[in-house]
Amino acid sequence: MSLVTTSPETSAPPLASQTGSARPIIIIGALFFIFGFVTWLNSVLIPYLQIACELSNTEAYLVTFAFYISYLVMAIPSAWILKVVGFKRGMSAGLIVMAVGAVVFIPAAMTRTYGLFLLGLFIQGTGLALLQTAANPYITILGPRESAAKRISVMGICNKVAGMIAPIALGAVALKDADALVKQLAQMDLVQKTAQLDALAHRVIVPYCLMVGVLLVLALVVYFSSLPEVDTDQEDEAVAAANSGKKSILQFPHLLLGTAAMFLYVGVEVIAGDTIISYGASQGIAFATAKFFTSFTLGAMIVGYLVGIVTIPRFISQENALKLSAVLGIVFGLGAIFTDGFVSVLCVSLMGLANALVFPAIWPLAIAGLGRFTKIGSSFLIMALAGGAVLPLLYGYLADHFDPQQAYWLVIPCYLFILYFATAGHKVKSR
Repeated sequence: MSLVTTSPETSAPPLASQTGSARPIIIIGALFFIFGFVTWLNSVLIPYLQIACELSNTEAYLVTFAFYISYLVMAIPSAWILKVVGFKRGMSAGLIVMAVGAVVFIPAAMTRTYGLFLLGLFIQGTGLALLQTAANPYITILGPRESAAKRISVMGICNKVAGMIAPIALGAVALKDADALVKQLAQMDLVQKTAQLDALAHRVIVPYCLMVGVLLVLALVVYFSSLPEVDTDQEDEAVAAANSGKKSILQFPHLLLGTAAMFLYVGVEVIAGDTIISYGASQGIAFATAKFFTSFTLGAMIVGYLVGIVTIPRFISQENALKLSAVLGIVFGLGAIFTDGFVSVLCVSLMGLANALVFPAIWPLAIAGLGRFTKIGSSFLIMALAGGAVLPLLYGYLADHFDPQQAYWLVIPCYLFILYFATAGHKVKSR
């Protein structure tokens, strides 16, 4: 079975020139690698900027807010851009915007200005919003709907392998000797402390310069690649008949419920990945050890993706995989709350296993049958990634006002709603 055959649900035209070719999959896989690398740097930036800019938990989690809120702001404009320039040019433009965001980190680090760091993160998120608005429906369309979760799982492995590498690579630079530095800062006068914090801020300049170069090169590769364009505005007869009376994307309740489920899912995924280093430190674990915890969470997600690739749809449907994921999320969330030390941290990491198949399953269930509304429907799901802005910030607030462990109660109702969408919500198809 070719990965580039046409999905009857989305009714994209056949990609005859690419039939049997893995090249589109490889290029999109490279883009998902970039998504993961840039996104999961935040897990290191949170404790790093908390030290360098002397922030509270709530202030530190503005890192995820600035990054993910851009999806809410830019997703619909991204859909408009893609309608004008197409998928391929849109992806290339997204990479260039991300490079601009990385450039902003250089003056931010030189002046140790937290606001500039947040601006750079917002710009990077803007580029990713454009990229993901194009890449996620693109990989869904490159084959049958019933195996879309399998293809997205392959992309997820690319994403999470990069996510495992990113915090280790940046952590080795940004959080080197961080435990000793925190103790020394408490003993320094204002002048010495300022000098040390300035030196700490400067550590990210070289990594982000390298990132600028990589993003620009990849933008050129995508622009001059042979990626085929896909016209999602065309519909086959069955989809066209079903959508004949539809004038608005708001007439697809399963998409709206899927958008809500995606919002909550991204929130809990970011909480599991980006809070775990700081949470481990709050449990008395040294930064030298805790800096690896995000990689453990993403490793658990990779295991989940591999299970999805093997089992979907041969042994388990996308719907049942989503149900199982939600139940596991509830179990591991409660485990994080009611245990302590390494066991509690391990439960947070294992939420990565629970989260792995949620995104791959929600996406095809939510955009099923949208036809000519696919681009705008995809932009709704990209807007839902703003859950990564809101829920971690709420977690930080709860951690400041209660404690970091009890703040994990936040994830339980999120998984319950995902369970509802998997059970009944995706079946609500008409209004």
